[in-house]
Amino acid sequence: MGFDHIALCMGAGKPTVLDIANILATGVRQASDFLMALQLTGAAKKDSVANLNLRLPVVVIGGGLTAIDTATEALAYYVAQVEKFLHRAESLNEKPHWSEPEQAQADDFIAHGKAIRAERQAAKAADRLPDFAPLLAQWGGATIAYRRRLIDAPSYTLNHEEVTKALEQGIRFAELLSPVGIDVDDTGHVEAIELERQAIGDDGRPAATGERLTLPARSVLIAAGTQPNTVIARERPGAFKLDGKYFQAVDEDGNAVSPERSSKPEVTQVTMQIRDDNRAITFFGDLHPSFAGNVVKAFGSARRGYRVVNRLLARRPPSDKPADDLVSELDHGLRARVERVIRLTDNIVEVIIHAPLAAAAFRPGQFFRLQNFEANATRVGDTVLAMEGMALTGAWVDVDKGLVSTIVLEMGGSSSLCDLLVPGEHVILMGPTGAPTETPGGETVVLAGGGLGNAVLFSIGQALRQAGSKVLYFAAYKTPQDRYHVENIEKAADTVIWCCDQDPGFDADRDGDKSFVGNIVQAMTAYATGELGETAIALKDADRFIVIGSDMMMKAVADSRHGVLKNHLKPGHIALGSINSPMQCMMKEICAQCLQLHKDPETGKESVVFSCFNQDQPLDSVVFANLRQRLAQNAASEKLTAKWIAHCLGIEFSAN
Repeated sequence: MGFDHIALCMGAGKPTVLDIANILATGVRQASDFLMALQLTGAAKKDSVANLNLRLPVVVIGGGLTAIDTATEALAYYVAQVEKFLHRAESLNEKPHWSEPEQAQADDFIAHGKAIRAERQAAKAADRLPDFAPLLAQWGGATIAYRRRLIDAPSYTLNHEEVTKALEQGIRFAELLSPVGIDVDDTGHVEAIELERQAIGDDGRPAATGERLTLPARSVLIAAGTQPNTVIARERPGAFKLDGKYFQAVDEDGNAVSPERSSKPEVTQVTMQIRDDNRAITFFGDLHPSFAGNVVKAFGSARRGYRVVNRLLARRPPSDKPADDLVSELDHGLRARVERVIRLTDNIVEVIIHAPLAAAAFRPGQFFRLQNFEANATRVGDTVLAMEGMALTGAWVDVDKGLVSTIVLEMGGSSSLCDLLVPGEHVILMGPTGAPTETPGGETVVLAGGGLGNAVLFSIGQALRQAGSKVLYFAAYKTPQDRYHVENIEKAADTVIWCCDQDPGFDADRDGDKSFVGNIVQAMTAYATGELGETAIALKDADRFIVIGSDMMMKAVADSRHGVLKNHLKPGHIALGSINSPMQCMMKEICAQCLQLHKDPETGKESVVFSCFNQDQPLDSVVFANLRQRLAQNAASEKLTAKWIAHCLGIEFSAN
């Protein structure tokens, strides 16, 4: 687009994930996930329909200012959460269908909401400010556990006043404690955290003493630091050089330098790249070794670095493009607006969005983050129907027209609000994000789609065929009414097996396509054993499986490859699933809501990956039980919110 300079100010990146047992149990979150949910989705707002379950007691791991912020925000949010929960629960004629554990959470929230209401009423009667601290302490409060002493904590050394205020609010600071494990109850929810006492050695560093203790915790929030956000270097190998965990800095002549590790360096080295035509890239704040750590240093990097930017710009001739033309070009390419909304089935909506740059950048398998603007959202009484950011598949794009198609399954909550979007309405469409699905040529590929997952496979199948691969597609649905965009599925495959759980199933319109009544594993078994008749593509020839659907559907296909289908498959085939982890920012390794547990099928070693960085993951490594738990982290609130939105819109909805 003709830019002369790019300044990278992308902030902190990958949060530190502790290597301890049950680190992804229900109730355990990264602090970045929790804080972003408060700010980005507005969960703390009284009029919001965003969901964020937080239970007391809270234990925060870390000693920086982020840990202090997390603990104080947790207590403030808890009050807002239970008040909103109580108001909506009392206003509804029918309660949601909560499971037994969800009902227990709801009972706590309602009881605590009533206690908060009583304190507000008592304070008003006594003409005083309400004091929630005793109630919060009674319910477990918030404790910060840090492996060093308080006087060593970055929060204390950088801003001791903030620590003082936190202690005044009832936050407890437990020093010289290092986490070693998370204890869970029989539902998989955190109930305590195990810590090991530390002692400061002669070298001034903490060392384990062997003494262990347990703190009760229904929420554990991890604020153990972050890494610089250098994802772009991994996305574009060779385009950006690294110097350790930071970008490689160069001087203004393009020579590699090592910036001084001081926020007040003698020479400000913020240049990252200078091209032959003198176009340049600079980097600031948490990306930079001189200025990483906090927002004050980030401001300092801008104050010192703008002179460097000015000098680099002076090497370039002035642009002949009028500013108004540039703004118009950016508005056209980047400001997304709704083109049309199409109801495909009773519970599936297609939202087609005009977003030319997003359409041009899309690659098969990637997804988008869709959200409406709060200013444009429908208001019903004291509720603003502003969506939470939703991860939506890019079903298809029309680059010439600048259109992106996204498919939404209405499950209550924010997904039910897409039907309210109107043509011409500006929306937030971030992306494409995630990794493009590998679409090699010369292979035989099995696509397995369940319900909404079929929309993801439209573009993947077409790309595979264009690359020269043969595609066998199992398209599975619960009911005959759930199928849509049949022509796109047919374009994506050489052979389609139409699967439906219910009679009468589907008609296969093309020669060679088949129809089956039953689930997708049964359909694959019938196909492999010849029950469906003569076939053009043998299942045993498959080099690769790409499976996209619900967590239960993907697990069923994954398991069948080692069970009923084992003797019908090629040894050593590749099997990938597009993992539908809960997601929030979708900016790749930032908020960490998308964390997914893997377990090596051979060694049993566990690891954690960020699903929004690469959603296509080896089926045999994914721990599906953990995925299911993480998808249900906010279930108690989500089911109430779904009922509340239906109540606001005057429609019937059953939140199961």
